[in-house]
Formats: sequence, C-alpha cells, structure tokens
Amino acid sequence: MNHFELFEIAISLSPDTQLLKQKFYALSRKYHPDFYTQENDFEQAEALEKSSQVNKAFKTFQNRDETIKYVLQLKGLLEEEEKYNLPPDFLMEMMELNEQMMDAKMDQDIDAITKLKQAIAKFEDEIYQPVKHIVEEYEEGKTTTAELLKVKEYYYKKKYLNRILATM
Repeated sequence: MNHFELFEIAISLSPDTQLLKQKFYALSRKYHPDFYTQENDFEQAEALEKSSQVNKAFKTFQNRDETIKYVLQLKGLLEEEEKYNLPPDFLMEMMELNEQMMDAKMDQDIDAITKLKQAIAKFEDEIYQPVKHIVEEYEEGKTTTAELLKVKEYYYKKKYLNRILATM
C-alpha cells in the first residue's frame, strides 16, 4: 500500500495540507498502539506497523521535495541511488556558486554569504517556474511522463542547490 492509498487521497505532487492533517489525525487515532494493548500479538504488531507507515507517509507529505521524489519513484521514473546527469550549463553555474561560497566562507564575509543565499533562493525560484503548473496541478492519468521527467530534472537541480545551502 502506498502513502496515497493509506491516506485515501489522490496521487499528487502537492497534496492539500489541511486534508493531510485531517487524515493524519484520523489515522493516528485509528492505529495508535495504545488502543491495541488488549489485542493479540498479531493485531498489536499490525497496529504498530500501520502507525509507523502513517507517520512515515505524513513526514514525506510535509516536505514537497520528498513528496515529488516519492511520486517519481511510484511512477518508476526515479531510482534511489540514481546517477542523474544534469545539464552542463547548470553545472557550470553551480561550480561558480560553489567557488563564490568557498571564497566568502574563507574570508568570513557574512554579507557575501547572505547575497549568495539570496542568489540561490532566486535561482531556486527560476528553476521551479517551468514546472510549477505540473507540480501544483498534477492529475493522475493526465500528467504525461514527459512532464514528470521535467519535474525530475527540477528535483535534481533543487537537490543540488540544497547541498550547496547545507555547506553554508
């Protein structure tokens, strides 16, 4: 059973947060292990497993990047340890950002670091714009594989940017 089936919601790259909270609280109450203390070992273990799945699914849904990753994996378009080749022009830009970041860190230049963080945020928005409509309006059976592959490229670019931000 995948996360969407567990929560009884349609597959989405950006699920409704209010609906997710409602489903999460209902499922948490339904499968909370404390309600199964008088049951047999099998039912206790099953409730514990379901409770764990509910928490894992909710954690995935709370992070847009993780939700995108999960949907792409469900669709067989992304593998766990995949070596994705990003476009060379993007990699060149990232190399320049990395160099600027290293220089700013070595010089302990807080202003430069702040400006680089702002530049990364702007760049993040720029790479999101071409896939925004796909992410926000994903519809099972209508969104094409080609569109999902664009989202995949966005996912890997964003992941790269996140790694740069993590070094700051």
